[in-house]
Amino acid sequence: MAAADNLRILDVKRTMIHLPFRERVKPWNDLLVSGWGLIEVLEVHTNAEGVLGVGETLVDYTWQRVTDEKIASVIGTNPAEHLFDDSLGAGLQIALLDAVGQALEVPAHRLLGLPAVRDWCPISWWNTKMPPELLAREARQALDEGYLAHKFKARPWFDVREQVKAIAAATPEDYLIDIDWNGMLRSPGEALPVLSELDELPKIGLYESPIRQDDMIGQQQLRGRIRRPLAEHYRKDLFPVWMRDDALDAFVAVCTPGMSGILSQGITAAAFNKTFWLQVVGSGITTAFTTHLGAVLTHASWPMVTGMNTFADDLIEKPLAIAGGHVKVPTEPGLGITLDRNALERYRVPPAYRVQTPRHLLTFNTGTAGTRMYGDMLQMWEDCRVNHNVAVQPVGASLEVRTDDGSPEFDRIWRRARQKPIWSFS
Repeated sequence: MAAADNLRILDVKRTMIHLPFRERVKPWNDLLVSGWGLIEVLEVHTNAEGVLGVGETLVDYTWQRVTDEKIASVIGTNPAEHLFDDSLGAGLQIALLDAVGQALEVPAHRLLGLPAVRDWCPISWWNTKMPPELLAREARQALDEGYLAHKFKARPWFDVREQVKAIAAATPEDYLIDIDWNGMLRSPGEALPVLSELDELPKIGLYESPIRQDDMIGQQQLRGRIRRPLAEHYRKDLFPVWMRDDALDAFVAVCTPGMSGILSQGITAAAFNKTFWLQVVGSGITTAFTTHLGAVLTHASWPMVTGMNTFADDLIEKPLAIAGGHVKVPTEPGLGITLDRNALERYRVPPAYRVQTPRHLLTFNTGTAGTRMYGDMLQMWEDCRVNHNVAVQPVGASLEVRTDDGSPEFDRIWRRARQKPIWSFS
């Protein structure tokens, strides 16, 4: 304990990397979340021999970036003083937790103030919007790697019925399918026919965010008329109304506020006997961190989502153990992982590096309503979700992606589509 009392932070090293996606998912991730692979790895050096904390920040997808000022504020101090300071930023907060656990020679979850309730946490495979046949291949890969749950993004430009059927046909009876619309079903009246159809299909676990997050009356109406659980991202300001109206079955606990914030979300949900899953995206570093949260939060019983499977590398020397749909909580001190320094060097980029992706033309085949061509995914999102210009889930819908080939023709069509979606009935 004396050594821990005298523990001091000597330096914080930052390394920017560009972690590639797996080849099969890369073309689809690049349409909207290409920036996820830009990761800042932080290493907290201490005065204790062998105690070096590791964390990471997904630069374009995090609860808080780590600033020079925050790093300066912890230099020379005991890392234990800052464990629950969510303002530090993702990578630094994770690295401090790792360092203190190592110094005390205890796993990170022992520092969270709650007793451990599980040694293995349920975990889910994650995919963005993808064609049914590719989701089926992803599901088979998930099984090979020990997963038994699968969350994917549903959108109007793919037929969600066919996506579910494709995954179901490729997996055993106990494989769980969770579907996330991010509000794309828009309203209860539009959502109910789609959800009622899906209710008849096997293996579906729950429906996440089918309509707007703040449509609490609509959520209550849907919950009373569908057979699968209804889930939404936790929001502190809406939670009392959700509980009063009993409008939801489950929650997504996200690290928007930071580590202490997500612990608070989990404790609050448990007080109302509501299950939830942890959703903290990153490599093996973040996944290990998330398992320690899951180890102590009683109601974190739905499969966590970290997106580790979407990356080509986990950044750690010894992979986390995944079997039977669960990931093992590391038992070694701190996060219980070792940074893969060869991978760190392999993917290193300059601090100012930005991910560049080519332009795309996206042709949405709506079926009987013809096709609509867009210049990027955000434009298509707005046309569907905000402007209500396309049905919420057309039967037989598909998406054709054309990548910039450098030709004048592509440039001309792309510029026209960016100004206004090109609608064709031919």
